[in-house]
Amino acid sequence: MSNEEIEKPEVEASEQAETEASSETEKTTEQLLEEAQKQAEENWNQVLLARADLENVRRRHARDLENAHKHALDKFVNELLPICDSLELGLNAAKSESATLDAVRDGMSMTMKMLLDNIGKLGLEQVDPVGQPFDPELHQAVSMQPADGIEANHVISVMQKGYSFNGRLLRPAMVVVSQ
Repeated sequence: MSNEEIEKPEVEASEQAETEASSETEKTTEQLLEEAQKQAEENWNQVLLARADLENVRRRHARDLENAHKHALDKFVNELLPICDSLELGLNAAKSESATLDAVRDGMSMTMKMLLDNIGKLGLEQVDPVGQPFDPELHQAVSMQPADGIEANHVISVMQKGYSFNGRLLRPAMVVVSQ
């Protein structure tokens, strides 16, 4: 055998080994590529799910907020319904032939008490400062008058009662103050 014949099989063997190694590398690269594509697809699906969840939360929040605005006064309105009924009964009673002024007054005072009790449940309080010292934070002086037996700067009478809601003054009481 010549040297050329001996070298050929060695070259062929090394080429065959390189081809096999290259083939294994290609398989590994293909497998890595497939795995990376699967992982990318899973990540993309997670992003889409997260976006959908976020959009659902936004819609739910908007719907809840809209419902809160629509139904914010339900409790207040329900508290006023018995007062409307009482006023209607009072008007019907005042129209009858047997109605007396005292009966109408009693009905009106009971309705007023019912109104104040019901709105008091909701946090609305009446400011009625007769006999109390004048407080510019709660009262608005309309006039000053001399008054016997009453100290200066005390409320003599109330022209219009004030109201506070949950501790915050809505309207000051309009008062007459002693000099």
